[in-house]
Amino acid sequence: MSRAININAPQAHVLAACAKRKVPISTIETLVSGGTRVVMNNAADTATMIAAYGSKVISTPVRRMPTRMGPL
Repeated sequence: MSRAININAPQAHVLAACAKRKVPISTIETLVSGGTRVVMNNAADTATMIAAYGSKVISTPVRRMPTRMGPL
C-alpha cells in the first residue's frame, strides 16, 4: 500500500484530522485539481486516514503543483 493519499478536503482540514488521530505527516500539499495530497510515515497511518475520510479519498488521477521551476 502506498503511504500517499489524495483527499477531497482543504489542507487545514486534513492537518486537523491527522492531529486529532495522532497520525504524523511526512509531507502535505494542495492539489491543482482541488483537494490535498498527504503522505503518512507508514501504511498503518495511511489506512487510518483512508478509513476516516471514506468517500472523500480521491481515486482518480490528480494534477499536482510542479515542485521545480526549471532544469537544475
